[in-house]
Amino acid sequence: MSNKLLVIGYVWPEPTTTAAGCRMQQLLEAFLSFGYQITFASTASKTEYSLDFEQMGIQEVSIKLNHASFDEFVQELSPDVALFDRFMVEEQFGWRVAEFAPNALRVLNTEDLHALRKSREEAHREEPAFRLDHWKNHPMTLREVASIYRCDLTLIISTYEMEILQQELNIPVELLFHLPFMVDVSDNTKEKLPPFDARNGFVSIGNGKHAPNVDAVKVLKHEIWPRIRKQLPESEIYIYGAYLPQQVNEMHSPKTGFHVHGWAENVDAVLRNAKVLLAPLQFGAGIKGKLLDAMRTGTPSVTTNIGAEGMQGDLRWNGTISDDWNSFAGTAVELYQNQTTWHNAQQDGIELLQTFYNKEVLQSEFGEKLLALRKAFKAHREQNFIGKLLQHQTLASTKYMAKWIAEKNRG
Repeated sequence: MSNKLLVIGYVWPEPTTTAAGCRMQQLLEAFLSFGYQITFASTASKTEYSLDFEQMGIQEVSIKLNHASFDEFVQELSPDVALFDRFMVEEQFGWRVAEFAPNALRVLNTEDLHALRKSREEAHREEPAFRLDHWKNHPMTLREVASIYRCDLTLIISTYEMEILQQELNIPVELLFHLPFMVDVSDNTKEKLPPFDARNGFVSIGNGKHAPNVDAVKVLKHEIWPRIRKQLPESEIYIYGAYLPQQVNEMHSPKTGFHVHGWAENVDAVLRNAKVLLAPLQFGAGIKGKLLDAMRTGTPSVTTNIGAEGMQGDLRWNGTISDDWNSFAGTAVELYQNQTTWHNAQQDGIELLQTFYNKEVLQSEFGEKLLALRKAFKAHREQNFIGKLLQHQTLASTKYMAKWIAEKNRG
């Protein structure tokens, strides 16, 4: 009999528009490889970009918030593992899973630390220099960390986030598991990638619903691109991303080589044709799917320290990291013009992928972790006293608030 996984999604995943969608697809593929029978449930509405679950052999269910129908559903399903996609979903449904499917291993997929991203965005907007104290004292951090404690295991995508959770907040390592993006590196060789001479133009990619991406396009338009065009007057840059806001679409300027194209149906094709990817990210969290995609397609990148955070260990970046826009533009031009520099950067990207993002290795480690936890989850929960305390408090508060809302809605 197959093991059963219930995934409760914040949204229906969109792998062609967001890194979070790619991440969820990778997790689902991992569980399928472990032999799990998967049910994906969400309160959200689907879009034209939503993942085709039928093709993957995954059952999909639409669920209601603050509704007793979920209790019956999860009790009947009786999953072996329940995976919450983002801490907000665990807040909404975690207590129901704990009460009506108590033997299910509860796993939290953070995508990134939302509170870290939010506190950095606020610091950037208000312009005090960001400090970790901003994150530690942010109200969202309290919610996110409480969710981590209530779960049996939390998936962390960034080495930096693993580090600050343990060192700054003393969260036990037993509750955390570092699982970055998982990439098939078997075909990732120079020989199978388009060469330097076959590529043309700069590229930038990012979903328009994500504030760091919109900010990065503004920086490109007003700070970096004028500097690059001064050195390379005939150069072109192509901006791609789903859900781009009007303010970004209005930046389209073919005369200055600044082309805004919107959603790219085939990101790999776009990146394989480009010579250099630019990602001047000033805030954010997690690790950046666009930068990993650049490595996969052999495209060197120029980004910031925030962009590369938690991605490279002690290895060289596949391009350049700079927070100074003069230097950023200068190194982008150097990569674009110097074939030797470009090839070296491409090779650094291949090495990074093989060292940190090997799908086969990561899936194996994740599978072993799940197996070990499922065998000893009762002892694991006994050791997590803070988690038990928070679960008790949640049942005593959130449960009755949800029941009150349900009764109010019924009336």
